[in-house]
Amino acid sequence: MKQLLYAVLLFTAGQSMIWFQTNAQFFWKWAKDHPFLMALLFSTPISVMFIKATALIVTHFDGQLWPGRFVAQAMGIMTFAFFTYMVLGEGVNHKTTVSLLLSLTLLLIQILWK
Repeated sequence: MKQLLYAVLLFTAGQSMIWFQTNAQFFWKWAKDHPFLMALLFSTPISVMFIKATALIVTHFDGQLWPGRFVAQAMGIMTFAFFTYMVLGEGVNHKTTVSLLLSLTLLLIQILWK
């Protein structure tokens, strides 16, 4: 279970960094003016986090790769919603709420269904 928790934290950290890498251009002039540097600064740490998280998930799920893909996708959607609301102030409508609930359901299925 420790591996799963660590993997979820790494996926969340990586997805958070991806959010800032791709969306900082909308609220930070420097990021908008320097997309190549943003790519250079963020790409290596994100890749290392995802590689390590994938290895941990595969180990936790006895060699299965699919659960990691679903966990990473669910964490990406939830992280995107959080930062888009907190940083950009973009509200959550009914369609987004349903999508978030589906992502949470997907995450819980992968974690709890053995």
